[in-house]
Amino acid sequence: MQDADFGETVVGVPRHPLFEPGLADADTVIHNRPAAPPRPAGPPRPVVATALPTTARAPARYRIRVGNQDPIILDAPVYIGRRPIPPRIPLEAPPHLVTVPSPLREVSGTHVEVIQQGSSIIVTDLKSTNATVVLVPGAIPLRLRQGESVVVTPGTVVDIGDGNRIEILPTQRLT
Repeated sequence: MQDADFGETVVGVPRHPLFEPGLADADTVIHNRPAAPPRPAGPPRPVVATALPTTARAPARYRIRVGNQDPIILDAPVYIGRRPIPPRIPLEAPPHLVTVPSPLREVSGTHVEVIQQGSSIIVTDLKSTNATVVLVPGAIPLRLRQGESVVVTPGTVVDIGDGNRIEILPTQRLT
């Protein structure tokens, strides 16, 4: 039931004659309560700005290392290949394009995509000609089919051919 100050209509719970002797019927009882008196007019109350707790910090970002190159923070999709090109559909953030050598042409033009979505790292074979092999520590190597994706963890190594390996590194907090 509502407080009388709010002027609400209160609908009572149906009562039953077995539980309340002398009650003739079990209809719903409706009570109309008077509306609350208006507040006295006066100066407007000042608005006080208070700082809310800052629980939403910058997301922890994973990193990858391609060969001996410097680590790349996964703040945007990373496309790796002999001559990587971005997707035709524009992305929110421009992707990182990483070119790797492939003297035997085992690596496709745009071979693999590595992206962070939330707290997951996703590796996708971009219909490469010579496959992508995912090496999770302590597990059997997984050969991705063309277009197949897999969620990986730090410590995983992705082999794209011609000696090119991508290492998944731990998170780095952005400031």
